Amino acid sequence: MDFSFDVIAHNLPYLLAAARWTLVISVSGMAIAIVLGVLICAARLSHSLVLSRLAALYISFFRGVPLLVQLLMFFYMLPHIGIDLPAIGAAIAATGMCSAAYTAEILRGALQAIPRGQSEAAEALGIPPLALWRRILVPQAIRIGLPSLVNELILLVKVSSLASVVGIAELTRVAQNITGETYRPLEIYVTAAAIYFVINFTLSRLGRLAERRLQIG
Repeated sequence: MDFSFDVIAHNLPYLLAAARWTLVISVSGMAIAIVLGVLICAARLSHSLVLSRLAALYISFFRGVPLLVQLLMFFYMLPHIGIDLPAIGAAIAATGMCSAAYTAEILRGALQAIPRGQSEAAEALGIPPLALWRRILVPQAIRIGLPSLVNELILLVKVSSLASVVGIAELTRVAQNITGETYRPLEIYVTAAAIYFVINFTLSRLGRLAERRLQIG
């Protein structure tokens, strides 16, 4: 079977349209992960034993259960407790909450790299704990952990293909559907792989650019 560029040209618009859902799931999930990850990280480092244990349990659960299982749990379990999310909402929520466990650990490692003297100086100046986290600790932690956070976003782009199990027409699902219609798997999957590569390569370059801009000389 010859490699046909006509097949690629004809189906490329459909694959690019599907890639938008891949980006929506990944970027939205990462946004949730950062916000929730900061809160979980703060709880994990809290002097409260209850908060610390609950945060550790959250991290252990979401890192220990496969994302596919979590996605199916969100999609099928939430309606039973009165939360009726559409498939895309369940995928974003599951992706974000799973990634939040990893993001919290990334931030916790970054926070531990910040000199303790900064917190002590802030306390001596009477800066409230919330302002200390919002204005001093979290910005530095994000800067220090930026390479790992970019890697986490790239990972989310790849695992977003799992959303196809709940019927979302993201890139992998659409590639499978087109292959079933055209019987041209080589061209379609090569094109899908190229789109994934372009997305992740772009994210990697943007991450390196942001890292250089935030770097302290």
